[in-house]
Amino acid sequence: MRPSLKITLLVLLALWQVGPARAHGGEDHGGTAKASGGAFPTTFSVAALSEKFELLLRFEPLEKGQDADLRLFLSDYATNAPIKGAKLTITCPEAPTLRFAVSEQEPGSYLVESRFPENKKYSLAVNIVAGSQADLMALQGLEVGKKLPVAPEAPAAAGSVFSSWKTILALVGAFALGILLTVLLLRRRAAAPVSTSTPPVYENHA
Repeated sequence: MRPSLKITLLVLLALWQVGPARAHGGEDHGGTAKASGGAFPTTFSVAALSEKFELLLRFEPLEKGQDADLRLFLSDYATNAPIKGAKLTITCPEAPTLRFAVSEQEPGSYLVESRFPENKKYSLAVNIVAGSQADLMALQGLEVGKKLPVAPEAPAAAGSVFSSWKTILALVGAFALGILLTVLLLRRRAAAPVSTSTPPVYENHA
């Protein structure tokens, strides 16, 4: 095999070994951290059940002294059907003077507006009158001042930079290997003895 062809094959082999390493560095091993359900929540929720109704309260993070807009969903316990036109009266045992304005937005969906005086846990007593049915239900665990969980930063950028540096070093190494092999082969050819042919000598016997 000619030296130039041998060098080319060796360099191509080195580059072929670099290729899979670079592709492997870009794989997703699921190291990036994720919340159950595929996304971190944007709201809090509390719920309550009775033999007649189901209550679900959703709300964004609340702060003391700021307007609080909460969404209350009311449905039938047996059928899970939304209940429209219900009369809702809400009080707060931890703040008896606190007032709540309730307005129906959609069937079974009610907007509750208020303003909490302190950052702490509250509970709500919800008196429900819907047609011939009535009930008093409690929603526990409404915490004012609580923050939503934040997704941790994934170290993807650092891993990507490290992978790119590995690729560059491998390419440089392959290039240097090609140069080294070229130099060695040239030296070997230069050191090889040069054979010369000597013409035959004929003696003239007179």
